[in-house]
Amino acid sequence: MINPATDPTPEPGEVYQIDAVGLVCPLPILRFKKRTQHLPSGTQVDFLADDPSGRKDLQALCELTGHRIEWLREEDAGVTRYRIRLA
Repeated sequence: MINPATDPTPEPGEVYQIDAVGLVCPLPILRFKKRTQHLPSGTQVDFLADDPSGRKDLQALCELTGHRIEWLREEDAGVTRYRIRLA
């Protein structure tokens, strides 16, 4: 996993991680947009969020931008991990 705080540019094949746990709407989506705006097309991103409206918001963002949610997984404490491939 790549942490944006220590390594802002992932190598090919690495997964960039964005942690939005504890943030509420609209902050998770704003964090996602800010942290991915300079990443190259095809980058894989693991996005972690626990906001109940996050799934709907992320789906809407992906429809607008062309990003693709490849899978999602429910984790502990209500956190959902989304694997997204950037357009």
